[in-house]
Parts: sequence; structure tokens; C-alpha cells
Amino acid sequence: MRHSLPIAPQFYVTAPQPCPYLDGRMERKLFTALQGDSADKLNDSLSKQGFRRSQNVLYRPSCADCSACLSARIRVADFKHTKSQRRIIRRNTDLNREATSPWATEEQYMLFREYLDTRHADGGMADMDIFEFAAMVEETPIRSRVVEYSKRGEGKSQTRDLLAVCLTDVLDDGLSMVYSFYAPDRVKDSLGTYVILDHIQIAREAGLPYVYLGYWVPGSSKMGYKANFSAVEIYRNGVWSDLRVSDTYNADTHPLSVDPIAEQVAKIKLPDGMPTTR
Repeated sequence: MRHSLPIAPQFYVTAPQPCPYLDGRMERKLFTALQGDSADKLNDSLSKQGFRRSQNVLYRPSCADCSACLSARIRVADFKHTKSQRRIIRRNTDLNREATSPWATEEQYMLFREYLDTRHADGGMADMDIFEFAAMVEETPIRSRVVEYSKRGEGKSQTRDLLAVCLTDVLDDGLSMVYSFYAPDRVKDSLGTYVILDHIQIAREAGLPYVYLGYWVPGSSKMGYKANFSAVEIYRNGVWSDLRVSDTYNADTHPLSVDPIAEQVAKIKLPDGMPTTR
């Protein structure tokens, strides 16, 4: 009888490249492939340690001279709406939410292009074509959903107006908002905030304790909005702790204080039964 041993995840580091969030800085990422029968467990475990998923890869910032990117999540049980967030919910009560399997559509891509061209024309995804978009949505080895928000036409019109989309992973302890985009011309409706608020409600109804938001980057106009939500935790120095906007989060790190890559990998906790590499 042939027996096969589980393969330990192999971790790699990307080459330095310009940071998309802070001018004048260079970024690099620590990453590993997400594949095989243990993909769900690995994604669950590493998400709790500040990693994010992109298709079939898990990554975490590992910059040599900067520690600005901090993984953020909302504690659902302790979350409280602000007055402005309650107004945003009321403004969007006419939206219909539909969660489907991760399948890309031309309608989604058209909205995606409109969003990028308006909000992130100089970003890393600016040149993404429809095939690359489909890969982003569909190439997932774990339990993922596409959550669409749309509005039906009035009167006899049954035309659907797709206004927002979120690619969402279902973890064992929460929802991870992998990527969201929305109609950029509906500024007053604050659709980006509404999608997060609705995911908090989805998690609450499902009994999941967290909503993972990705990285909070103090000093970045693109990523700073995550501090506007209550009950936000950030992953820092190996632990989750409350985000206190009054705190000073130093984005500079002396090169000698950064752990070598081998030590960073050694500190990663893998799921039970999965071998480690040293």
C-alpha cells in the first residue's frame, strides 16, 4: 500500500517593488501557495496571523524598512453603528443582496472597470483584463462567495442595476472581504461603507465573530477608512489588539529590528497535523 505524507507549505519572498500605499517606500511580501486538501485549514490559520488571500496564494507584508501595513478585523459582537453609518444603511435599504458561487460575469467586470478607472487608475490592477478578472474571482481553492448588491428598475422595468460586488471568503471564525468594488458615481450612498456594514450583519446572523477587512495603513488615504469602524482589532507583533486611533503607529522600522525571513517563517503557526519547515 502506498502512503503519501502531507507536504509542508513552502514560503517565499517577493522582490522589492514600489509600495502602492505610501510614496517613496518599497514593499515585499512573504507568501505561500494555497492548495491541496488542507487549503481551508491553512487559510483559516494564516488569516488569523495577518495573511491575506489572492487567488491561490496567501501573503503577508514583509518589508525591510517599514511596518505600516497592519491586518485589521472587526469584532462583530462589540461593533456599534455610528449615526452616520445608520444613515448609510437607511439610504441603501432599496438594495438587494445576493450571494452566489465565485463565478465572474461581464456585468461584474464592467462595474469593476468603471470603479478602477475612477478610483484607482494608477493602481496595480488598472490594466486587468476580463480574463484576469475572472481568474481573481474564480481561482479559489476554498469556500468563497461573490456577494452582489443591486437595484431593480421601477415600474414594469425588471432591469437589474448592479451597484456593488464583494469577493468574500468564509473562514472558520469569520468573513474575509477579499476585494470589493462599487459604482463610483453614487458617492452620497457610501456604497463601500455599506458593503462592510452588511458583511457585519451577515457574520452576526451566521454566528461568526469577525469580519476581516484586509490591511489598515495609517497615513494612506486609500486604506485609512478602516479606522472609522468601531471594535476594530489590528494584528501587530504577533497578537491582535484594539486599534486606538490616538496611538502613534510608527511606520518606520530600523533594519536591524526586522526578523530574518527564516525567523519570520519559524514563528508561523500551521494547522494541527500539517508539517512545518525549518
